[in-house]
Amino acid sequence: MKSTNNVPLLGFAAYSGTGKTTLLEALLPKLTETGLRIGVLKHAHHNFDVDKPGKDSYRLRKAGASQMLISSRNRHALMTETPDAEADFEHLLSRFDHQALDLILVEGCKNIAFPKIELNRQEVGKPWLHPSDDNIIAIASDSELDVAIPTMSINDLDAIKQFILDYVTSRNASSPVAAACCDTLSPAFLSVVQGQQKILEAISPIDATETITLERAYGRILSEDISSPINVPAYTNSAMDGYAIRGEDIAHEQFDVVASIMAGHGYDKTLTKGQAAQIMTGAPMPEGADTVVMREQAIVDGERVGFANASIKLGQNVRQAGEDLAVGQSVFTTGTLVQAPEMGMIASLGMNAVKVKRALRVAVFSTGDEVQAPGTPLNANSIYDSNRYTIMAMLQKLGCEIVDLGILEDNEAVMVQAIVEASKSADLIITSGGVSVGDADFIKNVLEKRGSVDFWRINMRPGRPLAFGDISDVPFFGLPGNPVAVMVSFINFVEPAIKKMQGVLNFEPLKVPAIATESLRSRQGRTEFSRGVYEIDSLTGQLSVKTTGKQGSGILRSMSEANCLIEIAPHIDTVKPGESVTIIPLQGRI
Repeated sequence: MKSTNNVPLLGFAAYSGTGKTTLLEALLPKLTETGLRIGVLKHAHHNFDVDKPGKDSYRLRKAGASQMLISSRNRHALMTETPDAEADFEHLLSRFDHQALDLILVEGCKNIAFPKIELNRQEVGKPWLHPSDDNIIAIASDSELDVAIPTMSINDLDAIKQFILDYVTSRNASSPVAAACCDTLSPAFLSVVQGQQKILEAISPIDATETITLERAYGRILSEDISSPINVPAYTNSAMDGYAIRGEDIAHEQFDVVASIMAGHGYDKTLTKGQAAQIMTGAPMPEGADTVVMREQAIVDGERVGFANASIKLGQNVRQAGEDLAVGQSVFTTGTLVQAPEMGMIASLGMNAVKVKRALRVAVFSTGDEVQAPGTPLNANSIYDSNRYTIMAMLQKLGCEIVDLGILEDNEAVMVQAIVEASKSADLIITSGGVSVGDADFIKNVLEKRGSVDFWRINMRPGRPLAFGDISDVPFFGLPGNPVAVMVSFINFVEPAIKKMQGVLNFEPLKVPAIATESLRSRQGRTEFSRGVYEIDSLTGQLSVKTTGKQGSGILRSMSEANCLIEIAPHIDTVKPGESVTIIPLQGRI
């Protein structure tokens, strides 16, 4: 493969003790004498320090510099502290100056998906890596092997050098597009990111809008900008209970209290020299006053008040008119999701109605003679329809208007009628099951006749079969049939599409790092989504995560027990306890 900037990338994978560094040390001069400019990435499993105690750079790092760049006439080095999480592989590759390199060699990182040469010595006594790693493209060992990939003697440096030179030549001659993506091992498969991009490129926001009362606006998307029609605050007022005075009188020992001003009321006179007004939080400042001394600092003596122990600053504890918002100032833009803070802000502007995107109408149905409605006696060879209820619940959470078409029998005429009718009134159509490329799937024929639908196999687990396209220009999703796969596919593909159709700009699902408390495994080249339970350490605030147990895509209970999905990237096959992994919190989503 080529790295991020199309520099050929090749690794040396072996167990500790095989002599990776020794081989590289002897091999590099042979490669550089051919004119190759080579970068080397070495991954260490143990803690290390490239700096020496006592050196200036070491002292500055230990003093708190998170990045330390040291430079001299002959070289420069950037040392970056990563105490929270190890830098990922793609980020490390991006640190190289790709314009100055012809090849990047990697020592280690054997669990990451990229082309590698396996090194093996019999005396080390470790098992072979190539049977379980399709990314190994050659083997250098001291054993006789009968395998389909090239083999070399681990002691024949010239042979290894020639293989690398041929590899670089072939990589430079190949199409950058074909080699650019490390998470797609087969052209018949799409990565999660590729699937998301294709879907979002085909989706457009709906145009229909409506004006609704503010109390109905929660969860809706603004369809026009909102600017403030008033100053907020509308008038200069006190930020706390206390006494309003003139700033020029700060040095006075005592003041005559001439008024008590409550919130919602005012004082129609002007404070003069030596006067104060008792004032409540939110009450308008009297003319002449510009400073408020808090009540707890006041010494009251009848109708007089003093502030002997207070340190008073001119203008303190006063909120100026228009301090939060001035008339005409932008408050919210089109595409803003209206939630509790937004509703309060809009109400504070005196507005009782807003213009929003019309609620997305989504038609949902299930297919199959074996699918049966809950509440009826279960027939032989049948299953209850759970997926439709799962999908409708997630749609309801997203504020969609649901058109429930129920269960459609395996009859092409029935399906045609239902789907065509749905496309006349719905903005989106969703079903689950019956959308693979198998001949037994009746719905496939209907979709191909009435619309333009692609049947994809996504490089992920669970949730591989996915159909997407349109029926009479109405977007259509055909989700997998397994219950867990339905939810995982919905979160990854349907939710972003719905957000864009609703007018939400640049939607990004929340993803955060957590420390794995158990070993997690995946197959290199695909994205793995495990159901997990995360916890927060009450002392450190650190997130940790473990799986819910068995991860079969039909085990619906595992999803109800989970509070997150654990996402393992395509280039990783093993996450060890104590290592960082990405989680997608599920609260508020399913």
